[in-house]
Amino acid sequence: MIIVLSPENDISNEVEILHQLFKHGLSCYHVRKPHKSYEEYCAYIQQIDTAFHDRIVVHDHHMIINEFNLKGIHFKEQHRIDYIDNPGKYFKGLNMFGKTISSSFHDLQALEDCYFEFDYHFLSPVFNSISKEGYKGRGFDVKNSDKTIIALGGIRPENIAQVKQLGYNGIAVLGSIWKAENPLQSFKNMKAAF
Repeated sequence: MIIVLSPENDISNEVEILHQLFKHGLSCYHVRKPHKSYEEYCAYIQQIDTAFHDRIVVHDHHMIINEFNLKGIHFKEQHRIDYIDNPGKYFKGLNMFGKTISSSFHDLQALEDCYFEFDYHFLSPVFNSISKEGYKGRGFDVKNSDKTIIALGGIRPENIAQVKQLGYNGIAVLGSIWKAENPLQSFKNMKAAF
C-alpha cells in the first residue's frame, strides 16, 4: 500500500498533480490541511474529481465524511489520545459504514498497546524526514507486530527495500512527492521500488 499525504499548505497545480497521481494508480490520499476551516476543507475536496473521492482520507473535520463519499478518517496522535477512549460517543453522527479508520503513532510501544482496532497505523519517523527539518528517523522494526503498520518519514525509492525488511505493510509519502521536481515521476519511482 502506497499512501500520499497532502502538503500542509496548498501548492500551485496541487489538484492537477493529484489527478495525475490518481490516474497512475494512487489508491489512498490523506488530506492533512490543519489550517483549513471546515468550509475550506469542503472546497478543497470539491476541486477533486468525484471519481477519486473514495480514495480520500481526511485528518481534520471528520464530519466531512457525511458530505462526500470518502475512503475514511484519520486520527492525529493527540486527537486519538483525546477522543478514542470513548469511541461510541465520538463516532455517533458519523456515517462510517464501510469506511477506514487510521491513526498516527510516534512510538512503537504506544502503537502495540493501543486497544482500538484501526485499519492501519502510521508510524513515524522511520527515516529522517524530508518535509520536517530536524525530524530524525528512528528505524522502528515492526516485524513482530500483527498490526497493519505504514512507514512514514523520509521514505525514498532507495530505502523501500529497508522498509520491507523492517516489516512494514506499506509506505506513506509526503516530501518525496511534493518536494520533487516531478511529483508524478517520483510517485512512479516509488511504485516501481515498492
